[in-house]
Amino acid sequence: MDMEKILEIIKKFSRERNWDQFHNPKNIAMALSVETAELVEIFQWLDAKQALNLDESKQEHLKEEVADIAVYLLRICMAYDINLEDAIVSKMKKNEIKYPLIDKEGNKVDYGKKF
Repeated sequence: MDMEKILEIIKKFSRERNWDQFHNPKNIAMALSVETAELVEIFQWLDAKQALNLDESKQEHLKEEVADIAVYLLRICMAYDINLEDAIVSKMKKNEIKYPLIDKEGNKVDYGKKF
């Protein structure tokens, strides 16, 4: 994934439409919530098997909603100068501590540093 290319596409798209005046972090977070709800709606009332076997139309809808979510998430990162890769790696390190591996006897397992 070429993150710089994606960020430039998002910036250009918003700049050309003069949307930056409306895309403050509060509004972007609200839009992100709406798009996330639209993603959830795709899976509403499906069982696990159905959710894994979406038809072509629903898979296309899924891709569109995931893209919308990613764009808004990146807009938030842009607003606060957050490097998403660094943020993810940092959070996964914290998750390793919060959710340690446990063997079948209930003991913590240390497989060494993963991230």
